[in-house]
Amino acid sequence: MESNTVDCTGPMQDGRNDSEKTCAAARPPTVQSLFSWARDLVLSVVIAAVVILFLYQPVKVEGTSMMPALEDQERIFINKFVYSFGWGEIVRGDMVVFWYAADLSKSYIKRVIGLPGDTVEVVEGTVYVNGHALAESYVPEKYRDRSSMPARVVPPASYFVLGDHRSSSNDSRNWGAVPKRYIYGKAVFVYWPLDKIGLLR
Repeated sequence: MESNTVDCTGPMQDGRNDSEKTCAAARPPTVQSLFSWARDLVLSVVIAAVVILFLYQPVKVEGTSMMPALEDQERIFINKFVYSFGWGEIVRGDMVVFWYAADLSKSYIKRVIGLPGDTVEVVEGTVYVNGHALAESYVPEKYRDRSSMPARVVPPASYFVLGDHRSSSNDSRNWGAVPKRYIYGKAVFVYWPLDKIGLLR
């Protein structure tokens, strides 16, 4: 049977026997190699921290308006630059974080439903965009309500947003569309609690 070992004997040219021969591959790590490994680890951690701090921001969810996708006190990362510098466009279904126009000390997280120029209407809990019922698999039946809202046209550079928990959400039905300039991030990842860790959709 073959064994996964390294042959360290080699040709005997210095008069030593096999037991005196040392294999370089079997030598314990030196202080220098340990230092090099530690340096690489620290550098990796620093780079990861810089990426997280400058591209992503940790946020704590407060409230139940985005259940079941997000629950109260969960921790998430938001991408702060995905909508900046032409990196990406806000699309229907995105979960966005924004400053509340009536009180800029507050920020909310909601789901984008209507884009600029869209006509949004709610009929007994069913959302219509440009005359078509919106398929909303992210809103389970028990989180729906039966409220209605007359048709509204979303203003330019603004977005109509709703919470997934329709019966407990304060959103564009109450205070109108959100100007794009107040949207500062996209919710992308849950990191706490550990049993909910993963990408947001």
